[in-house]
Amino acid sequence: MASFESVWERMKTCEGQEFHTKTDLPFTYRIDGTTVIPDRTGYPIHISQFRKAFDLMPLQGPGEINRLVRGPAYVYAILSDWRTRP
Repeated sequence: MASFESVWERMKTCEGQEFHTKTDLPFTYRIDGTTVIPDRTGYPIHISQFRKAFDLMPLQGPGEINRLVRGPAYVYAILSDWRTRP
């Protein structure tokens, strides 16, 4: 399994690319320091939220992390995408 640091680096290279939530809503994101900001919401999701979800991978969907992380639909979509998948 890949390290979280390598996943974070891949997430950085995918900044601005289109991703899709499990319900197929398209979104892009930008990274500002240690936060990911999806264009559909504008609220920041801290790197720690991705690390928490990463530690639980593989996941079946965002519902599994709904109460654990902020922005579970975005966290799940990014971490489960082939471009960033652990």
